[in-house]
Amino acid sequence: MFFDQYGIHLGPLYLRFYGLIVVAAILAGTVLIERLAKARGMNAQFIWDSLIWTTVAGVVGARLWHIFTPPPSSIAVGLTTRFYVTHPLDAIAVWNGGLGIPGAVIGGGLAMYVLARRRGESFLAWADLIAPGLALGQAVGRWANFVNQELYGAPTDLPWAIYIPPNKRLAGFEQYATYHPLFLYESLWSLASVFFLIWVGRKYQKQVEKGSIFLIYLITYPTIRFLLDFLRLDASMVAGINANQAVMVVVGVVVAGILLFRHARNNSNR
Repeated sequence: MFFDQYGIHLGPLYLRFYGLIVVAAILAGTVLIERLAKARGMNAQFIWDSLIWTTVAGVVGARLWHIFTPPPSSIAVGLTTRFYVTHPLDAIAVWNGGLGIPGAVIGGGLAMYVLARRRGESFLAWADLIAPGLALGQAVGRWANFVNQELYGAPTDLPWAIYIPPNKRLAGFEQYATYHPLFLYESLWSLASVFFLIWVGRKYQKQVEKGSIFLIYLITYPTIRFLLDFLRLDASMVAGINANQAVMVVVGVVVAGILLFRHARNNSNR
């Protein structure tokens, strides 16, 4: 057994750090959801029974998001949507990076909805527990971007800037050595979101409707994603528009409207 920059060699088996961190992120989030479910008196085994299906759906969704919103650096080397569609083996090579969190949330959420319906479970109740688990998974999983030397922002000389080797620097920025660690910013924000979502869920458990904690997550995550894309050098563009920022704004505004409507309706019913 020996290590290199990107993984572990175990004889003929090669385990990439990127994949190992993603697996650790999934397990960490699932363990947290299980504990929250037990505290609520819910069937905690359900989350483990659903794990394979939601993980596969999440990975597929995350990969599709990347494929249909490729960043400029991928397009520059020919990794366009058209390329992936015509090269299926490259499309499934998730171990090389290229996963979009919005797609993972959509894919995993759809799978959970179907499974909850089949098992007679409340999807909205589970969504409230899944929200902090998602945030924890993101806090851990973003370190996979560090291993791949990706998801860094504009050049900076701040004390916490990270060094990016020449072969990983984007075209036009070869002369800069240190950059904003966007992965770290999002990881710390996500970790803070874990505690915030759990706190809100416990303090206002009897006051809020089912699904509200997940809706709050759909505001906290889009907020940091929208802000960080101002620093991102390799933002995905569709028709000249920052795709991720546009989606985050729409999601945040719509969800905020839903929460306000729920609050107003509850007040009128009192």
